[in-house]
Formats: sequence, structure tokens, C-alpha cells
Amino acid sequence: MEYRVFEDTVLVRLDKGDEIVGCLLDVAKKEGLTLASVSGIGATDDFEVGVFDLVRSDYEHIRFGGNHEIVALAGNITSKDGAPYIHLHITCAGEGGKIVGGHLFEAKISLTAEIFLQKGQGRAERLRDETLGINKIRF
Repeated sequence: MEYRVFEDTVLVRLDKGDEIVGCLLDVAKKEGLTLASVSGIGATDDFEVGVFDLVRSDYEHIRFGGNHEIVALAGNITSKDGAPYIHLHITCAGEGGKIVGGHLFEAKISLTAEIFLQKGQGRAERLRDETLGINKIRF
């Protein structure tokens, strides 16, 4: 992984074997990011997503392998308990253009990824909502 800061934008390049969520968490910690939007593209061959089950108030985890293009990586960086909190969704195209995706738990890069972090002003803190089973932004 390498990254560079350009005023209010952080451009991150991930390389083969890098894991998206962990790398972005490292950048957020190093740069002191408390509020940012995330967008990116790239390629992965090993990733885990989730779809939230409203009845169980928990995620159904789904793992995918094989060559996939990251069509869209979108999300944000906020804070929880004073530390950076990464919340991402991913859409990937695999064999035959089949689209899969969901809430991103982890994804290893197979080729490269180009990710833009757009810094915001201020801080957004997350608080656990036990009724829903999620970490909601608190204003």
C-alpha cells in the first residue's frame, strides 16, 4: 500500500495481497481522519461481504473467490469510541459479469485498487444501537 495526501483528498493505492479494510484503517489512524467519504475501484479474488438480516439483527456472511472487478467501493470513515471506524459496501463483477456485493468485511486485492478518501470537516461518532444491532451515527 502507498498513499499520498492532496489537501482534502487522500489517494490510496493498494497492491496485490493488501486487504482493503485494514489498509484504510491504517491510513485513517496515521492521518487522524475522523470524517471522510470513500470511493474506489480495483480487483479482488478473495472477499467477504454481508447482508443484514432484520429478523436476527445480524449479518449473513458470504465469501467469494475467483477473479472479480471491484465495480464500486463506497462508504465512509467516522469514529467509534474515539477511534476510526470504517464502513464500506462493495459491488464486484465476476465471471460472465455476474454482480455480487454487500457490506464489506474484508477483501484482498488481486491486482491493484485505487481508493479516494475525501476528508470532511468535523467528527461523526458512532454509537451502538442494541435494538437494531448496528452502530449508528450520532449527531
